[in-house]
Amino acid sequence: MKPTNEMHLRFLSASSNEAFARTAVAAFASQLDPTVDELCDLRTAVSEAVTNCIVHGYRNTIGMVYIDCMIYGEHTIQVKIKDHGCGIEDVKQAMEPMFTTGGEERAGLGFAVMQSFTDRLKVRSKVGKGTTVVMEKDFSPRPRHHG
Repeated sequence: MKPTNEMHLRFLSASSNEAFARTAVAAFASQLDPTVDELCDLRTAVSEAVTNCIVHGYRNTIGMVYIDCMIYGEHTIQVKIKDHGCGIEDVKQAMEPMFTTGGEERAGLGFAVMQSFTDRLKVRSKVGKGTTVVMEKDFSPRPRHHG
């Protein structure tokens, strides 16, 4: 299926850009007329994915974070967030709640949060090459008000 609209972003993996990424994706998604809760869920999932790129993917270095948003039909958004950082050795293990490589200040719930706030989540990673997180969210169709 071909997307009906798309947006592409890239920015440095500075923690100050996390809020920008979350807001940019939410602004793009707003054309699907999501509820406030749906938009909040999407913002939270994006926030977690971008934070993973910054904290884990690039560790103590700065690299590029890439976000591709695609709208399919009238209700679905796909958000792909990618880094060219260190990669994840064991994706299945990394997706386990409470697993973290980020030390004790990290809760290890990033992927669990992404999973619970989106409808579909795929994670691909190669050590030394980076990680791609693909999230899809279906917004509930609502009657349009004209006037």
